[in-house]
Amino acid sequence: MTITKRNFLKASGAAIASLSFAQLAQATATKKAKPQQQGKLTDITTTVSAITAKERQQRIAKAQQLMGEHNIAAMIIEPGATMDYFSGIQWWRSERLTALVIPQQGEVAVVCPFFEEPSIRETLMVGNDVRVWQEHESPFIRIKQILKDRGIEKGNIAFEHSVRYFVLQGVMALLPAMKDVSASAVTWGCRMYKSPHELQLMHKANEVTLMAYQYVWSQLAVGMTQADVKSLMHSAQAQLGGSGIWNMALFNQASAYPHGTKQQQTLTQGSVVLMDCGCNVHGYQSDISRTFVFGEANKQQQKVWHTVRQGQNIAFDKAQLGVAAGAIDDAVRQYYQNQGYGPAYQLPGLSHRTGHGIGMKGHEGVNFVHGEETKLAQGMCFSNEPGIYLPGEFGVRLEDCLYFNAQGPQWFTEPPVSLDSPIGKLAKLKV
Repeated sequence: MTITKRNFLKASGAAIASLSFAQLAQATATKKAKPQQQGKLTDITTTVSAITAKERQQRIAKAQQLMGEHNIAAMIIEPGATMDYFSGIQWWRSERLTALVIPQQGEVAVVCPFFEEPSIRETLMVGNDVRVWQEHESPFIRIKQILKDRGIEKGNIAFEHSVRYFVLQGVMALLPAMKDVSASAVTWGCRMYKSPHELQLMHKANEVTLMAYQYVWSQLAVGMTQADVKSLMHSAQAQLGGSGIWNMALFNQASAYPHGTKQQQTLTQGSVVLMDCGCNVHGYQSDISRTFVFGEANKQQQKVWHTVRQGQNIAFDKAQLGVAAGAIDDAVRQYYQNQGYGPAYQLPGLSHRTGHGIGMKGHEGVNFVHGEETKLAQGMCFSNEPGIYLPGEFGVRLEDCLYFNAQGPQWFTEPPVSLDSPIGKLAKLKV
């Protein structure tokens, strides 16, 4: 039997699982095909550190500068990525309000239920003004008092875009001399542009996910279910140090559904395997999709895979500093239409946007989508994922994330070159 590169790669994964990514790639390409025992993956995230209190203070200072530019007196934020971004507080939303108040000038403050204060303080990294409310009291009165103590009784008060309506309504009922406005110019004016430290954390998260893919691909076997592969990928990312792990694995006809289906599929020779997976490292996300063919790919599978791979190239080449984000989607869609797919969002073809913003959340503001006029700038980060889906047959999606430095677009992970070498490699971080 002729030993192909695919055969080498498929047989070699288990014994190399505890190596670094560079060692992993080298070993995968050189080991002879022979039975291996499953190795143990090890945490690779110990070389990076979390965002500091000083960095959060700098973020607040930038937010307050933007608030001045946009005539905003104060800003209200509920638990979630934005609250974490500015304060470090890692909390959840319930019917009991916890909120962060950032004034244009002065110290930030937190409102929370009395019995939650000790827990809130465990992750609070900036400020010391925590106002509590008892179960029979209104948290909105606490917010009003915070503002009054900072001399804020009129002007614009901004709400982060995900703040719930009952919170906005409750606050504004007590502030008749103030006007509610959107905080997006401030929150996205900060979060959209990643610092070198944030890029480092995203780079590490992508390294975790890519190493996990390498390992999982080496373990694929006839008879596996989609659940088996998801479980394997979850375990691999966890052992490598990833948190907040999420995975999707779709086989055969199910791969034509971009975000999954209840169809139960089993891995057989010639199966298409579409995976979309990610994790976070110190709160910063990865998002990588890979499409494999188990065994030998047929001509149609090869053609669609390479068309998608070229779609990624077109998106990357078009994504230059100063270009409108929507132009990237337009360029890919025009190429696909020239290849006989579409038009526009029609199937068979690309039924979703070409990419999305990414950072502390897997999907953040500004997308590679038709009509988006925001100009690409240094510090922005996006996924690049122009899939093609053939209903009733299969789908292909390749997704790698990119960021912008002063020279233009840069990969976190370099896309794969072929179905015989379908993993790709970690790119060097250039900040």
